[in-house]
Amino acid sequence: MFAPPSTTLPTPRVARTFTVVADSDHGAEMPVTARLSRKFYETFGDELANEFVDWFNAVDSTYRTELRELNELNFARFDAKLEQRVAEIHRRLAELEAKLVKWMFVFWAPTALAVVALLLRS
Repeated sequence: MFAPPSTTLPTPRVARTFTVVADSDHGAEMPVTARLSRKFYETFGDELANEFVDWFNAVDSTYRTELRELNELNFARFDAKLEQRVAEIHRRLAELEAKLVKWMFVFWAPTALAVVALLLRS
């Protein structure tokens, strides 16, 4: 009915803080906390654990830099496409405005002539 009691106790976890340093133009550090088991530190020692932390920071910094460059490249492409589409919309609006002015003249000119003719007749 009940499960037998467990003979193994959960291992306590030791928290290490990884510090990710952003580029100077953003000027912020972002701590990343990783939980590693006490057995990891007992087996490999603090020196190796600290080396692992340094390696993790280097890898994370590299990936962040690559991601930032990729995002900047994609934003530049998006911005170029957006500018192209806005220019196309402006061109089409100018064409529409020219057509509208033409048709306004076509409809209002005969009306104005008719009004002038009626005024001169009386």
